[in-house]
Amino acid sequence: MSGHRRRPPQRFNSGTRGGGDRGTGRRAARRDQAPREELTGRARRRAPQKKRWIDYPRRSRTGPRRWLPSVRQLLALFLLFFGGTAAAVGYAYATVTIPDPNPGTLLQNNVYYWSDGTVLATDGSVNRQNITLGQVPADVRWDFIAAENSSFYTDPGIDPQGIARALLHMAEGDSVQSGSTITQQFVKNTYLDQSQTISRKFKELLISSKIGAGMTKQQILQGYLNTCYFGRQANGVQAAARMYYGLPVEKLDASQGAFLAAAVNEPSLFQYADSDPTARAKAEARWSWVLDRMVQTGRLTSQQRARYAAAGFPTPRKWVPGSGFNGQTGYLVQLARSYVQAHDPTVTDNSLSRGGYQIHTTFDRKKTAELSRAVANVRKERLDPAHRSVDRDVQVGAASVDPGTGRILAVYGGPGYDRAHYSDNADTSGVPVGSTFKPVVLAAALQHGAVMQPGKPAQAVTPASKFNGDDGIKIKDQQGSYVTDDKDPTGLLHQHNDTTHRWGYISLRTAMEQSVNTPYVQLGEDVGYDNVAKTAEALGLRSGSLADPSAGFYIGTSTPSAIRMAGAYATFAASGTQTTPYSVTKVTHNGTALHGFTAPVPVRALPSAVADHVTDVLRGVIARGTGTKAQALGRTAAGKTGTTDDYRSAWFVGYTPQLATSVVLFREDAKHPQLQSLAGVGGLQKVFGGDIPTEIWTQYMRDALTGLPDMPFPAPTPLGHGADEPGAPSPTPSASPAKRGTKPGKKASTPTATPRPSAPTFRPKCRPHKCR
Repeated sequence: MSGHRRRPPQRFNSGTRGGGDRGTGRRAARRDQAPREELTGRARRRAPQKKRWIDYPRRSRTGPRRWLPSVRQLLALFLLFFGGTAAAVGYAYATVTIPDPNPGTLLQNNVYYWSDGTVLATDGSVNRQNITLGQVPADVRWDFIAAENSSFYTDPGIDPQGIARALLHMAEGDSVQSGSTITQQFVKNTYLDQSQTISRKFKELLISSKIGAGMTKQQILQGYLNTCYFGRQANGVQAAARMYYGLPVEKLDASQGAFLAAAVNEPSLFQYADSDPTARAKAEARWSWVLDRMVQTGRLTSQQRARYAAAGFPTPRKWVPGSGFNGQTGYLVQLARSYVQAHDPTVTDNSLSRGGYQIHTTFDRKKTAELSRAVANVRKERLDPAHRSVDRDVQVGAASVDPGTGRILAVYGGPGYDRAHYSDNADTSGVPVGSTFKPVVLAAALQHGAVMQPGKPAQAVTPASKFNGDDGIKIKDQQGSYVTDDKDPTGLLHQHNDTTHRWGYISLRTAMEQSVNTPYVQLGEDVGYDNVAKTAEALGLRSGSLADPSAGFYIGTSTPSAIRMAGAYATFAASGTQTTPYSVTKVTHNGTALHGFTAPVPVRALPSAVADHVTDVLRGVIARGTGTKAQALGRTAAGKTGTTDDYRSAWFVGYTPQLATSVVLFREDAKHPQLQSLAGVGGLQKVFGGDIPTEIWTQYMRDALTGLPDMPFPAPTPLGHGADEPGAPSPTPSASPAKRGTKPGKKASTPTATPRPSAPTFRPKCRPHKCR
């Protein structure tokens, strides 16, 4: 046996013995060589590509995935955006400076001027008494912080979370919560303006950050409490405490402070929390929410909150707006303020409270005094509130407009703010105008014609056209169907006049003079609601004041204001040229004139022939109709009386070429705001527009026109032949409804005698569906 040991056979992964390594090596070499040769061939076929700085679209992906950025690309983009934004904000923060306080924060007045340039009244930002923070009780301070900015003592002056939270609460319908911090509101009030722009908001945020870093929280809170507007012309918490509670701020408790913190949110509404149910309800809800916030922030205990709840809402004391305004001054100022705010949206309650405005009005000092005097004289002569309770709640409204320019020269809004009457009766809506609307129907008929027969075109109508004037007749629409009335047992409307007198077929002129309803209701249906409403709006009546379609619409169920009615009749006086009534001619703020206060441009509302014929008909109302008391004016004039169902209002609207004036009489119990019947007022069984309102109109116009010539109206252009209502008898020599050309003061002969407004107590009881 040899001395060499045999080596055991070696195994490989391939499972072959060591003797097969040659074949295996050759095959492996061929496999290794093949890919290298393939790669070399591909490299020859693919041109070398230049490396890109940003691999987008991504070269290593195919299809839509090429356009999806990588995580690194997204991260780089975010860092670039964040860095750029931070740099821009940092640069803006470094360069922005805290401006000087606004001049508007200084004490100023608004000045209102009569048309002659003398001062009418002053109001504005004079009611401010600055205080130190130490004068404000701690609970009152925390009321404001809880309501407006609970993180005040910890935030840097801005609170992004608070802004987001406020937006979320508003979206969810919760209580309104300010998105601005107290610092931001202080900056806005003191250094910026009230404009709602992105640039102003961005500047506010930057300055607030600087203020937050440069002023103490005590200084900021003190400045905020001194610059907030609370309503009632009170700027600052001290003025607000005196206006709402008659107390210095030092004596307010947490409950009263909670209301003041609430008032900052809606000052224009909450200032009426003492008298307006809607304002009180909203104010009470906000007050309760502020106290709840005080509990949530740990500044009130539940027991303290319960005590305030048991004590009830701290109702502010009664407010007399503009208590320095006597007589008509308050109504004139409010009318001018409303006009200014309507024509310049940048003028707000807040900006007006800060003052600095000079407002030049159209109001004539002399005519305003004359109108007030006429109302006072007639009230004294005709009303006896000490002995007749029905006379105590009688209200008068009146307005006087220049037909040539549309200037509102005088208004009578009531006894005055100083007499606790704050509603302007001259600019109110809700009082039906009665038969003073009939001239509008006549104007529409003269302009558009009337559909007398179904399916036929409209026919021309003139003041001489005859319609059935009998009481209780049925009315047809343009389709020939009878107008229905669900209150009538027959289901059909039976239109009534003020009396049961049988007029037969009478001219539209006579029907206007004697205020007969049935011809004008039928005429209105024949002309059509749309045409009449279009004419009313062309004359200057607001669409919102017009009643819905009904038979009553044509005899005055609409409720325009006295100002608008005077303006509509002024259009007749100006031969169809309409100028919107206006009250302000010029406004400046801190010496700079504001735009938007040029005089309204006159427009053609009616053809001159139409307007002049309406005037000619309305002259007859004074000469021989229901307005004969206006003959005492002693000069050329036209007008129309109006009385509504159940005598709830009485009107007279009349004019000369130089002046148009409307007067309305109504009765409203302060405890029951609905219109009350005028029956019994002045000792009269019935009160018509031709009585007390006409007396007021006549006395005023006589004084206002003193020294002016008695100017004639233009002679109307002939209209030609007009159609009569179907069924009207053909003209005969003996059929003359009324004699024309009767001298003033004498009645024209009519088929039968009819009562006049000078003796209203002899009229029979009024009927439904009538407006005299």
